[in-house]
Amino acid sequence: MKLVVAMTGASGALATKLLIEKSQWPVTLVASRMGRYVYEQEAGPFEALEALASEVWKDGDLSATIASGSVPTIGMVIMPCSANTLGKVASGIADSLVTRAAHCQLKEGRKVVLCIREAPWTLINTQNAVRVAEAGGTIMPMSPPYYMAKDRDPNTVSMVDMLGCYCDHVLSLFGQAAPKTWEDIR
Repeated sequence: MKLVVAMTGASGALATKLLIEKSQWPVTLVASRMGRYVYEQEAGPFEALEALASEVWKDGDLSATIASGSVPTIGMVIMPCSANTLGKVASGIADSLVTRAAHCQLKEGRKVVLCIREAPWTLINTQNAVRVAEAGGTIMPMSPPYYMAKDRDPNTVSMVDMLGCYCDHVLSLFGQAAPKTWEDIR
């Protein structure tokens, strides 16, 4: 079973790399055009990210395996998830592989986690998040678990540290044990 990981055009693309590196499952990767662009602006060549995935699809390829609910997966993470993608998923618009794959996961009752990176939210964003949650999705804003830096000098805690802890939490939603939890550091 593979974990589907999609990227859209919001900041926070480095988290996607960390998520793929930490995943116990092979990853099927798909990125929107803007997702690819933002990744290259924030984290480096997109080809390096593609090399970490076991399978890569183009966002326009609606004949991809993940465009069908009949292909089993562990579920799907959209990270980072733009407000645009949130709105499309909430409205059932499946006009790209990212949104079609999300639709397929939801209709099959599989876990779908949208890691929203937009801030602040409008009422429209909030209503869209409610619609996705009502459809079975999980909304997980990209808010690092700052408590994981307990007893550490804040000047030595890196963005990679914080995003890594966030990714551990995302993966735990699919059943992967996190290396550390609040219980370990409290």
